[in-house]
Amino acid sequence: MSFKVADSLAQAAPAMDGPDDPGRRDFIHIAAAAAAVGGVAMVAWPLIDQLNPAADTLALASLEYDISKIALGQEVTISWRKQPVFIRHRTPAEIARARADDNAPMKDPAPDSARVKPGHEQWLIVLASCTHLGCVPTFGEGDYGGWLCPCHGSQYDTAARIRKGPAPLNLVLPDYTFLSDTKVKIG
Repeated sequence: MSFKVADSLAQAAPAMDGPDDPGRRDFIHIAAAAAAVGGVAMVAWPLIDQLNPAADTLALASLEYDISKIALGQEVTISWRKQPVFIRHRTPAEIARARADDNAPMKDPAPDSARVKPGHEQWLIVLASCTHLGCVPTFGEGDYGGWLCPCHGSQYDTAARIRKGPAPLNLVLPDYTFLSDTKVKIG
């Protein structure tokens, strides 16, 4: 009689989760996949993190320069991130010429006001690499009173805009801010 009672209880009771239960298998698969993803992330993070620049490299990411020593009409070339940078103290005549040419036909049109910071129009700061092949242009040559690239003859005006030659773009403006009237921070 005890077998009959046990059989009837087994039929009346809900089915217990066993090793062949699909819900249990799904949970085990999901838990195993989550653990695998977590393991891969733990292994991958140090490899990805080591691609970040070192502290000494980040220290060189910006540069402060005292512009008070640059006379009107003078240009200095400094090195920032291993690239030459022109800092030019433009004369009123250079500024007027650049503004007069704002509507002239250009390959890469940009007004003079977009190439300088408001309130500091006399300062032009550009990367000193021709946008054609990376040569360093020289100032005061060419047809537009600005820079001439000696390699292939690209000519830039006094706002460092490409006016003639094979270069496709204006000289690049680095990210810079004026910390004071005598100090600029590049980068």
